[in-house]
Amino acid sequence: MPTFTYTARAINGDLKSATIDAPSRDDVIKQLRQLKLNVVKIDEGTANRKKRGGSIKMRDIVIFTRQFSTMINAGLPLVQALDILAAQSENPALKEVTRQVMFDVESGNTVADALRKHPKAFSDLYVNMVAAGEAGGILDTILMRLAVFMEKNDALVRKVKGAMIYPGVIISVAAIAITVLLVFVIPTFENMFNSAGIELPLPTRIVIGMSRALKSYWYLLIGAAIGLFVAIKRYYATPGGKLNIDRLMLKMPVLGDVLRKSAVSRFTRTLGTLISSGVSILDGLEITAKTSGNRVIQDAIMESRASIAGGETIAAPLKKSAVFPPMVISMIAVGEQTGGLDEMLTKIADFYDEEVDAAVSGLLALMEPVMIVFLGVVVGGMVVAMYLPIFDMVNAAG
Repeated sequence: MPTFTYTARAINGDLKSATIDAPSRDDVIKQLRQLKLNVVKIDEGTANRKKRGGSIKMRDIVIFTRQFSTMINAGLPLVQALDILAAQSENPALKEVTRQVMFDVESGNTVADALRKHPKAFSDLYVNMVAAGEAGGILDTILMRLAVFMEKNDALVRKVKGAMIYPGVIISVAAIAITVLLVFVIPTFENMFNSAGIELPLPTRIVIGMSRALKSYWYLLIGAAIGLFVAIKRYYATPGGKLNIDRLMLKMPVLGDVLRKSAVSRFTRTLGTLISSGVSILDGLEITAKTSGNRVIQDAIMESRASIAGGETIAAPLKKSAVFPPMVISMIAVGEQTGGLDEMLTKIADFYDEEVDAAVSGLLALMEPVMIVFLGVVVGGMVVAMYLPIFDMVNAAG
């Protein structure tokens, strides 16, 4: 049976802390209420928490947010709404998090403060928007806006990831085909050529040399690949490495265009959603920078934040960064001048969502023939290299 540590307040106001064994948190609460104690905090033992671990997907948070918004709009108290959400959640990890949030809110914390204790489930953007909604008395509206934002952001991420699947599959198939040829097929041809005692053309000798190297030193090749991966990962973990690699990614042909447009869409939609929800522009820019996903974009946004703090505009530093297209800079400048920055940012995001679709389609249309040609040239070249000596043998016999 799980062990819980609780803190409760007695009728005279004294705080009491102790441990108790119970089947669930609900049973702990019932027992404490029977003792006429008001629950302040309940913590489950570490071992018990590990058993209930698990991941919380974006889709789970979206459904949670929509349902929470609907119940608040219908007039349900916060604690009751959270209790219902916890009871009907199909994700064990989210169910546990929701119960903890409910207990914190029941103990007198704000919803934002309760959510802030669970950063793996609720991002800074989520928490700050909820805080703004609580302060403005429009929590249901903010939650619905959050759900829409997360759905569109998730769709954007899936588009970019989807563009990477096709080339990844083709490269994997090519690697498997080449490995099979070098390990199993080429040695058969090599034995045949050795028994024939003929002089081999240069392409054939190169392919046979590759086969011998792979069979004899495969462990070194795997070790080198793993070492290169680890080295790049560690370099990317450094500030300078992340900046250089992110800058290189943005400069890549076709792929760089997809990444740039998706970054613009994410930046404008995130900042627009935050500003329209009542979050200050300085906090909004800081949160947006953290969620940009690219160090070059992040630096440009933080420069804009410093510019705003100094009494200047957002547009000027963004223009200096040379990352954002001129149209985006002009529309942001107009939004600042007219006082409708949030609406302008949302329009930019909607436009660039469509641009990302077009860019992904263009990338896939380009990658398909390139990958097919690559696979054909490599595999076909190896096959031709093996048949060249056979042609020479046939000509000599004839």
